[in-house]
Amino acid sequence: MTGISGWMRAVLIVAAGASVTACISYPSEPRYSTRATPAPAPSGYPPAAYPPQSQPYPGQTQPYQPGVSESPPPATAPVGSVEGGALPPTVSVTPPAQPSYTPAPVNGGQPGAAYVIQPGDTISGVGRRFQTPVQLLIDLNGLGPRGAITTGQRIILPESAVDTGRDPYATGPSPTGVLVPNGSVPPPPPPPSGNAALPAQTRPVAPPPSTGAPPPAAVGQANLVWPVRGDILRRFGPVGMGERNNGINIGASAGTAVVASGAGRVAYVGDDLVGQGLTVLIVHNGGWRTVYGHLGSATVSDGDDVRQGQQIGTVGLTAGDGRPSIHFETRQMQGDDPVAVDPLTVLPR
Repeated sequence: MTGISGWMRAVLIVAAGASVTACISYPSEPRYSTRATPAPAPSGYPPAAYPPQSQPYPGQTQPYQPGVSESPPPATAPVGSVEGGALPPTVSVTPPAQPSYTPAPVNGGQPGAAYVIQPGDTISGVGRRFQTPVQLLIDLNGLGPRGAITTGQRIILPESAVDTGRDPYATGPSPTGVLVPNGSVPPPPPPPSGNAALPAQTRPVAPPPSTGAPPPAAVGQANLVWPVRGDILRRFGPVGMGERNNGINIGASAGTAVVASGAGRVAYVGDDLVGQGLTVLIVHNGGWRTVYGHLGSATVSDGDDVRQGQQIGTVGLTAGDGRPSIHFETRQMQGDDPVAVDPLTVLPR
């Protein structure tokens, strides 16, 4: 017990000594300032001019209050006039006038006689017949870029025009004053009709000879056979854009034989018809005509008498159907006018 009491007494003495040491080392006053920091000494710059406490800053609604943190008063921008010159006035520049273009004269371009357009005539047909460039005819007559003409219109020809006579798309009488070469026979006046012209005939066509084929059942009725068997690629009638198909287009292998639809006499063989290619025209009894266009070849001549089913040519490649074909028309005379009839209404089914 005596040892334990001595040990306890020693611990108490050490604790008391540590407390006294701590009290002695604590400072008697704080190490930082507890009072307001005095204002800094003047730096040589003039103090800022603040307004009186009863007046607000410019642009502020409350009077100045010292000690309140706020933005400094805004600076006033200087005001004054700026020296400068005005932009120069806009000058309108007028481009120099372009000289007017006068086309050079064309040889033989002086106006001469006038040709009267007939039904079925075309400006290209007139140019072929009178040996005149189509563009020259357009320029002399002011026809415009399409060269449109109408029946009864007077077309001025150049002085150099020569009437060569026959053209299926220029069938009117020869105008007075136009040179007609020796041996050339101007075509007779055409019939008063608006149908497309058939090739002009330079001599009368006699009735075809009897071939033993059965005659038509009555006057005006056709007794025809198919010129070639094949697909109907284009039908009779309007085809759009103001154009009209006056027959049908029949597709078949190139070189296939094309036969006469009826007995008759060949009135035309040639390739003068615009857009028709090589063509054969046959005149039949009863006022009928048949036309075979875009042939690859022709095996008959003008004036030949043919029988029904006789070969007259072959299928060609010029019809523009994307495959070999021919163009076939059937026409019936009404007075002096060969009127186009739908071949499908007169050919056997």
